[in-house]
Amino acid sequence: MFPALFLIVIAVVAANLPWLSERILLVRRPGAAGKRAWWRWLEWLLLYCLVGGLALGLENKLNGEIYPQGWEFYAITLCLFLVFALPGFLYRYEFRHLLDRR
Repeated sequence: MFPALFLIVIAVVAANLPWLSERILLVRRPGAAGKRAWWRWLEWLLLYCLVGGLALGLENKLNGEIYPQGWEFYAITLCLFLVFALPGFLYRYEFRHLLDRR
């Protein structure tokens, strides 16, 4: 159970990083215009792939093999990663403006 919980926590943190960080790919500072929305989505997709790779590696280490999955599995995990990203997305585009006004 611990590896599954560890993976879920990593996925939640990774899904929110693009919206909580102002750096491009968590390394480079953006230009004067700031970090664009398409950069955030690209980072989110990259982090989805990285977490998926971590999950495959963990499955291989724990089970000794990687079980084949259909497209449905990847569609569901993509949607789940999208749900995990909701707090960071709402903070960036809804709550941050309200907090700045206050």
